[in-house]
Amino acid sequence: MDFLRKARDLEARLAGRLDRTVGGLVRSGAREPLEVVHAIVEAVQEEIQSSGRGRRVFPFNAIAVTILAPSRDARARFEAVFADGVSLRDRILARLGSAACHVDDLDLTVTYENRPRKGWRSTEFHVEFARVPRPDRQIPDADSPPTRIEVTVLHGTAERRTYALPASLRIDLGRCADVRDSRHRLIRTNRVAFLERSGDVNQSVSRRHAHISYEPVARCFRLHDDGSAHGTGVVRHGRTLAVPRGARGVRLESGDEIVLGEARVRVRFPLEAKG
Repeated sequence: MDFLRKARDLEARLAGRLDRTVGGLVRSGAREPLEVVHAIVEAVQEEIQSSGRGRRVFPFNAIAVTILAPSRDARARFEAVFADGVSLRDRILARLGSAACHVDDLDLTVTYENRPRKGWRSTEFHVEFARVPRPDRQIPDADSPPTRIEVTVLHGTAERRTYALPASLRIDLGRCADVRDSRHRLIRTNRVAFLERSGDVNQSVSRRHAHISYEPVARCFRLHDDGSAHGTGVVRHGRTLAVPRGARGVRLESGDEIVLGEARVRVRFPLEAKG
């Protein structure tokens, strides 16, 4: 009888382990990328706090999202969701706004891991929150918007090392000054042009890599990826923010470094002295 009892206990333990394993596999493959994105947005919403008198605040200005993507195909599926229409940052801002918690200053970093790490609250993603000081941030007042932007080449070889350009001008960044199609028709002029020469750094910059535009209403510069082959990013306070293709872009701050493939430039918005 004791032998039969032990055999039944062993069978029950094995069955329980099998159920947990199968259940974990089912759960890990149950949600599509868009469902995971919605879960990330909900995790951010949970961090909203009450500040009294019916007011609500989001106490952080930096979010680091790590997503489980064990293969290139899995990562490509998430990137396709982020690039198609509304970016993850815009989804988060919209959700915070719908909860009567309006946020203007928010940095978002998205990275990918092949396997979940210890401490993750979910096997599919992990979200970290921080409040980063902005000691060098320059925000021009309404009476003195920026009139120009300075772009300094840090890594790579361009026609010039430093460019001073009007804020009202769309600033295209890429390889070669003039970009032409197969019929030799001019389709783009890069204001910040990396030279067409051999070398891994310059060759990693696409001819139509990215562009910077100024939004007068929001009084800010935004960086957009134009379908580059090797990606675009923003380095700020030691953290890299990816610029998804086809999205609304990333808001720039004075002192940010822009990554174009393996090349890198720094942007500054000099404030005009008041007379």
